Amino acid sequence: MRAGLRALTSRGRSFLASGVAALVMAFFLGENDLFRIGVLVTALPLLAAMVVARTRYRMSCARRLDPPRAEVGGEATVTLRLENVTRLPTGLMLIEDTVPYALGVRPRFVLDRVEARGIREIDYRVRSDLRGRYTIGPLTVRITDPFGLVELTRSFTISDTLVVTPQVMALPHVRLSGEWTGGGDSRTRSVAAAGDDDVAPREYRQGDDLRRVHWRSTARHGELMVRREEQQWQSRGALLLDTRRYAHRGEGPRSSFEVAVSAAASIGVHLAREGLGLRLVTDQGAEHLTDSGLSWSLLDTLAMVRHSQARSLELGVSALRQGGGDGLIVAVVGELTPDEARDLARLRHGGITGVAVLLDVGSWDGAPSEDHEAVQGVLAGYGWRIVRLPAGTSIASVWQNAANRGRYALSPAGGAA
Repeated sequence: MRAGLRALTSRGRSFLASGVAALVMAFFLGENDLFRIGVLVTALPLLAAMVVARTRYRMSCARRLDPPRAEVGGEATVTLRLENVTRLPTGLMLIEDTVPYALGVRPRFVLDRVEARGIREIDYRVRSDLRGRYTIGPLTVRITDPFGLVELTRSFTISDTLVVTPQVMALPHVRLSGEWTGGGDSRTRSVAAAGDDDVAPREYRQGDDLRRVHWRSTARHGELMVRREEQQWQSRGALLLDTRRYAHRGEGPRSSFEVAVSAAASIGVHLAREGLGLRLVTDQGAEHLTDSGLSWSLLDTLAMVRHSQARSLELGVSALRQGGGDGLIVAVVGELTPDEARDLARLRHGGITGVAVLLDVGSWDGAPSEDHEAVQGVLAGYGWRIVRLPAGTSIASVWQNAANRGRYALSPAGGAA
């Protein structure tokens, strides 16, 4: 009963106060009709509080996100499944799910009645223009009486996480040396755990699959020979993302930093789908990516990447140098000094291919960088392929410039970058 009284709404308190006032006035004035009205008005919120407080609804709740990952600006559908697990029907219920501000307003629904063992499913949509991991839930159920005099709140404990990933653009195929296995230009290779059969034979061992018997070698050696298991070669590459705050311009979803993150995501997913073993490096050092589901792991990591307060790329360059075995390095960088560009450029040697995606950060605030041309010259001098990315330009429209070897790429307008 105390819980019910504490759950009185403003309307319920008004009824209770009005009823008490009517009873007091009826006592002093001797008005029986007013006394009856006072009793009725006072009894309504008290009876409602008693009924609601004694209500023992047992509800189960499940939540489903479709899809569990959404791109920036994309929508996801949240489905709530409520089940009344008791043998009694429910009364009026107000349903409210907890949603972060970045995903929109909190959804509210009214359920008039859920029959015994009944199930209700409720759908609503969320979207965000900001990357990140957002917790949805817990669900809150408000139980109220038909007159709105009492309202009790019950909360579930379950919650789910929606990952809002950077925007990924489909990129055109560009042949990059060091990127794929097989013949052609010089490529760096790493050994994986298993692979296809090699033509090099070895003697038969107990338990070998007879389908792998190499009959020509068997005839030549006079004993049963099988094809040797080959270790599959997989090319490796590294993706560098410049997250330094001072190296970027602008704020919000259209800032140079967000464009850089989206470009890194697009390039990383594109290369991973081409079969490249990829690692992610920022100016803070190497980031951990899981071996399985490389694209999703990369997107999950980039969904949470934030500005750093670093002033140089020293840690990132060191991580790239220590990693070794990379046949391809793609650097998505903001504003650089010629010295920083020189440290980065020296990573490209031998059979390593270097692609520098240079954000023209001056185009974001109208203050061109004096070092921009010098930085391009330094990188081009070391054989890097340069892709210039100014404000208002998508990475998909300029990625084909990554095929230009050791010279300046052209902007979409056709001028020298």
